[in-house]
Amino acid sequence: MLSPRKVKHRVVQKGRMRGKAYRGSDLEFGDFGLQATECGFMSARQIEAARIAITRHAKKGGKIWIRVFPDKPRTKKPAETRMGKGKGNFEGWVAVIRPGRILYEIEGVDKRVAQEAFRLAGHKLPFATKFLSRSF
Repeated sequence: MLSPRKVKHRVVQKGRMRGKAYRGSDLEFGDFGLQATECGFMSARQIEAARIAITRHAKKGGKIWIRVFPDKPRTKKPAETRMGKGKGNFEGWVAVIRPGRILYEIEGVDKRVAQEAFRLAGHKLPFATKFLSRSF
């Protein structure tokens, strides 16, 4: 699983996901991309599950770039716990995703193959996505 080597704070505040992603919203590396159209948190397990779905469908063809990294610690209080008594325990790492963010890119495969691979990957994610292709 992806996780940062070192962080400044063990637990952080939740924050808000307002606005669009201006950084990371263009295709930089590959010919085709998977773009988020909604906001949400993407866990390290979801990033890995979508990556596996893409690589399995591409069948050793092409190169894949992962454009997101889970660097925010997520906490959760146990079930049926009363309010108070401090912040919950660490649960896992998440990446904050805003609308417009490119999640994955791929090159070296046919457009139909890339489209199907990203469709399969989109089913693993907790928000809506769309397929992008570079205009040649």
